[in-house]
Amino acid sequence: MTTAQISLPLPVLPEDWSAPNDFKAIGTLSTPNQRNLEPVGPHFLAYARRKRHKRTFSEDERIQANENVKKVEEDDGGDISETEDPLMLGRDAKDWKGQDHYAVLGLSKHRYRATDSQIKRAHRKKVLRHHPDKRAATGSSEDDSFFKCIQKAFEILTDPVKRRQYDSVDESANVDPPSKKAASKSPSAFYKLWGPVFESEARFSKTQPAPLLGNDKSTKEEVEQFYNFWFNFESWRSFEYQDEDVPDDNENRDQKRHVERKNNNARKKKKTEDTARLRQLVDDCLAGDERIKKFKKEARAGKDKKRLDREAEEKRIADEAKKAKEEEEKLLKEKEEAEKVEKAEGKKAKEAAKNAAKKNKRILKGSVKDANYLLSEGQEAGAKRIDEILGDVDAVTGRIDNEELASLAVKLGGLKMAEEVGGIWKDEVKRLESEGKLKAGEVRILGS
Repeated sequence: MTTAQISLPLPVLPEDWSAPNDFKAIGTLSTPNQRNLEPVGPHFLAYARRKRHKRTFSEDERIQANENVKKVEEDDGGDISETEDPLMLGRDAKDWKGQDHYAVLGLSKHRYRATDSQIKRAHRKKVLRHHPDKRAATGSSEDDSFFKCIQKAFEILTDPVKRRQYDSVDESANVDPPSKKAASKSPSAFYKLWGPVFESEARFSKTQPAPLLGNDKSTKEEVEQFYNFWFNFESWRSFEYQDEDVPDDNENRDQKRHVERKNNNARKKKKTEDTARLRQLVDDCLAGDERIKKFKKEARAGKDKKRLDREAEEKRIADEAKKAKEEEEKLLKEKEEAEKVEKAEGKKAKEAAKNAAKKNKRILKGSVKDANYLLSEGQEAGAKRIDEILGDVDAVTGRIDNEELASLAVKLGGLKMAEEVGGIWKDEVKRLESEGKLKAGEVRILGS
């Protein structure tokens, strides 16, 4: 067993220490025993390991470092574990702008989604594997060029401004749009292929979260909101990362300003080209979106239904108007026919009444004639007598209406005796005179 002797000075006593004078023993020391002390703890374990494997300090430290690297790799495996490309390991550190910083740290599948924690763990893993001291200890002939690439990638990705500039031009994170043939293979293929495209492009949106493509069950409002957003897309891409390096020396200011103007113009051009690219991408997606066709078909069906309903209503109104007009014309025609019939019947009745009046007048005139003009039998009526009696008959018949005329004719019908006929005429004349239709003395013979 190895022993070690250590010499340590005793502490200096304070000036007011008076223990030798004031000391009072309160007990006695026990009998001393001799014991063996053994080393313990991590240092003893390291010592035992070296003795067991017959290693030197440097050999043991190198082997332990390799085991620590393996342990770190096992702990960080999975989400940040990627196979290293031999071509990437041979990159020139001076061409840092052309390198894929995410691939250098093993974060290709994460890229702009990688968290700060993942970046730090990935950097630690790469440093433990590619640190120049580690390589030298393992006897590797690899230079420190890739290690510088690792450090540059870590510098870019841990600086929010620089990382945003790099993400702005990280084409490896883009998802290529599908061909028209591939997207139209099945209804689900369109959403499956176009969905990741817009998820990738959404990282450049100033407005977050950006609306995504959705699926065949998306409502018309959701689809319209999606296309309105992407047709008016506001991107934060600036393309500074691809700027030409500006000279730092103060002697060539004109050259510096020239490079800055050149970079600004290049950014504007790239911004315009990117806007046109995105617009074309949205146009292509819109052209193959079956939901738009379905909504248009529904809108046309709705318009057709409204048009048909409107035409049906117009037809109904026209039919009702036509029917009302026909009914009105029918009623008017019936009225005209009725009036015509009524007029004809009235005319006929008038003619009949006129004929009846004529007949009755003939009867009345015939009654005085048959009664020998109211003269006694054997007497002959002269022309004057006839004219006077017929004049009286006309005077009476001119004062009475057709009904009275007919009534008078009935009374006189068949009578031939002068006394009977004369009595009836006399009564009629008196009635007319009492009613004021005849003046007294106007009818001389028939009224006497």
